[in-house]
Amino acid sequence: MSVSTLASFEYLERLPGTTFRRLYQQPSTALAIFRRMLPHLAKTFVMALLYMSKPMPLPDLDLWVNPNSKRERDNALQLLSRLHIITVTAPSRDDPQTITLTKNFTESLRLALTGGGDHNSFGVPSNDSVAENVDLAFLDEYARDQWEGILHYVVNSVGEAMRGGGQGPTDAVKKLLEAGKLVTTGRHSGKGITQAGFSFLLQEVNAQVWTLLLLWIENAEKMELDSVEVLSFLFMLGSLELGRAYSKDTLTDSQRQMLPYLIDFGLVYIPRPSSGHFFPTRLATTLTSDASALRSVSAGFDAASSAAGGAKGFIIIETNYRLYAYTNSPLQIAVLSLFTRLKARFPNMVSGRVTRKSVGNAISHGITSDQIITYLSTHAHPQLVKSSALHGGPVLPPTVVDQIRLWQIENERMKATPGFLFKDFENAKEYEGCVRYADEIGVLIWRNDVKRMFFVTRVEQLRDYIKSKKIK
Repeated sequence: MSVSTLASFEYLERLPGTTFRRLYQQPSTALAIFRRMLPHLAKTFVMALLYMSKPMPLPDLDLWVNPNSKRERDNALQLLSRLHIITVTAPSRDDPQTITLTKNFTESLRLALTGGGDHNSFGVPSNDSVAENVDLAFLDEYARDQWEGILHYVVNSVGEAMRGGGQGPTDAVKKLLEAGKLVTTGRHSGKGITQAGFSFLLQEVNAQVWTLLLLWIENAEKMELDSVEVLSFLFMLGSLELGRAYSKDTLTDSQRQMLPYLIDFGLVYIPRPSSGHFFPTRLATTLTSDASALRSVSAGFDAASSAAGGAKGFIIIETNYRLYAYTNSPLQIAVLSLFTRLKARFPNMVSGRVTRKSVGNAISHGITSDQIITYLSTHAHPQLVKSSALHGGPVLPPTVVDQIRLWQIENERMKATPGFLFKDFENAKEYEGCVRYADEIGVLIWRNDVKRMFFVTRVEQLRDYIKSKKIK
């Protein structure tokens, strides 16, 4: 599951069942979640149940799964349950448990797979005449410019560093970035990037888009928008065809109100305010697919340059902490300046040094040493990668990596992990069974067998396991 999928899934699983019932009224939403959110085993279960006329006994489902894959089977069922795709009856001594798909999801997925209906869930192509200059290259350039304006603002390079003299994102987008704590503009803390903002920059474009869209959804009520309709519209955009114009007449009033925000994000292009149609950009059509929106993780910030498609790593760092970056991209240079003391700039290169003060300045904004090391490794020059492959060593000099971590440790002695503490078990058998199950599903962080206590990062599957054991 990709990073962008995880971000959207973590938001979806917090939604109540009533919200899912509304979401699943749209075939595009059901198809998007089926394609994008579900692993292969969960998809197999859904397709096996889709055209069944009555509930399926849960023991019969085990016949589809390898006996050694119980963990994968439990994870798939838990995921389907959290997304309100299936309903599993409660354990009983008299009747076996049964499993069935929820009604709205079943009807919508069948419509999505077989066609039919007048739901307009996948958009209606426009019959209006379209300008000839609006082609794939134009839409990609438009989306890239809009998105780079947002990235420039996050790294604090709006203004003279903006490529092409752009003005950066709109006020609505700036407020959204501040609300999501990707940037700070406080009177005492000053203006700058945060730890969450740097993590945002390190993500692939699809994950970045979903991060910003989820912030938009969470703040939808403040903008007098229905969060469920916003989410449904996003899933619809993910099903549209790139380069085709779609009619605005078939959109609801709420969806028309969303278009200005989507224009700010670069997801939608409208030639003129009076136009009766809109174009989804690649940022929108890749929302529910694994295709890259503008760049991949390995390409990193090379998307800020005009040769984003063929660009490679550009950073060389030596054991004396001197850094050379072969780039002329204002965005890449701005990111480097967050943790590097830049000394010289040439037409196609900048040079500087990673110092205790520069790293400390980055850490003061919440950027971690691991994030800095990840960025340097991801964007290492091909010569560094080639040298490490020949000698079987790390890409970055170990002395540099260790020192960056030590500079952070100077001020940080403790790491917090959010989660749940389980204690006060009735007996040793109950404790051992629960801690063993937590370890099997990969959520166990810490245990103390003497005090019969353990700490986990997630509680949903463990809670259901304890309930099932209580009934038995």
